Amino acid sequence: MEPCVERLQPSLSRSAYWSDAFYHREQAAIFWDQWFCIGRDEEWTQPGSFRVVDVAGESVIVVRGEDGALRAHLNLCRHRGAQLLCGEGVVRGAIRCPYHAWAYALDGSLVASPFVEPADVPEASKRLHPVALDSWGGFAFVNLTQGARTLAEQLGGAIERVKRYPLAGLRAAKTLRYDVAANWKVILENYNECYHCAGVHPELCRIVPAFKHKGGSGLDWERGIPHREGAVTFTATGTTSRAPFPGLDDDEKVRHKGELIYPNVMLSLAMDHAAFYTLWPKGPDRTEIVNTFLFHPREMAKPDFDPSDAVEFWDLVNKQDWAICESVQRGMKSRAFTHGYYAPMEDASLDIRRYIAARLGDDAVASDAQ
Repeated sequence: MEPCVERLQPSLSRSAYWSDAFYHREQAAIFWDQWFCIGRDEEWTQPGSFRVVDVAGESVIVVRGEDGALRAHLNLCRHRGAQLLCGEGVVRGAIRCPYHAWAYALDGSLVASPFVEPADVPEASKRLHPVALDSWGGFAFVNLTQGARTLAEQLGGAIERVKRYPLAGLRAAKTLRYDVAANWKVILENYNECYHCAGVHPELCRIVPAFKHKGGSGLDWERGIPHREGAVTFTATGTTSRAPFPGLDDDEKVRHKGELIYPNVMLSLAMDHAAFYTLWPKGPDRTEIVNTFLFHPREMAKPDFDPSDAVEFWDLVNKQDWAICESVQRGMKSRAFTHGYYAPMEDASLDIRRYIAARLGDDAVASDAQ
């Protein structure tokens, strides 16, 4: 008997995952227009600390000011457009252009233009192009579109759902980096469903049997996902010597929560640690992923603190996910692939169709075969 497909919703089309033109549309409508997470505020440790980040092809300087505030500027001199900085480090004094030595204070204001009178510099060019920057829960976000909606508006209900986790007070203990040969949407869709968990994540399902029950359908993410009896966190044993975060309710001390924050944050919360992911799209078929593990400073100060139980478990699960995402990406390159389907238990994955349609238009989610 042929499988019934009436209940199956078509996925995004092949072009949404492979087309350069589609990716360029996403750059303008999503990565440059939405709040894009660039990491943890704590990464900029002192005045002058800077890092150059690439937001879908746009180079941005993020720097800690002398006043302690974190700021962002486009990485180009207002004189002739030369890039000012690369990599990361500490600025001593001013940001100085390597081309003609124009210099800018950490707040972006022009402080030197050799052999050019300040009065001769157009007023609009006396400051680096500003980039909006805001933070929540210790996470730093930039937005390349001035006048965009607030970060709180974009985060929406996530703020309330994780309000008892002391995110702003957590600190990074370990960071893993991955180069994944898959479209950023494939990775987010994979994160947003557990239909795949039984086949792809046997170790994870031993800790969370609910992930393989009926294809991972009916999971109550608002309350949190229960672990097996005796397990309280995401480690190989499901146990840890670390104390729960202060302020959690009874469910959060024994359950797991997860948040997907479009366009580039995946956040998995256990009672003792947070696994925080930022996605950095590098093209239609490549995504860099930075996975940072956050713990409470009180636990990190203990002489026997060792994050490896959580890190090694997540690294295993991560690599299983990235491998299957790369398989999906390769398969979708076939000329025979026009679109796939979302099964009923993948309802959450349909969010990405709504997200794309709201920003690129309904034509962007139409199947190539429709």
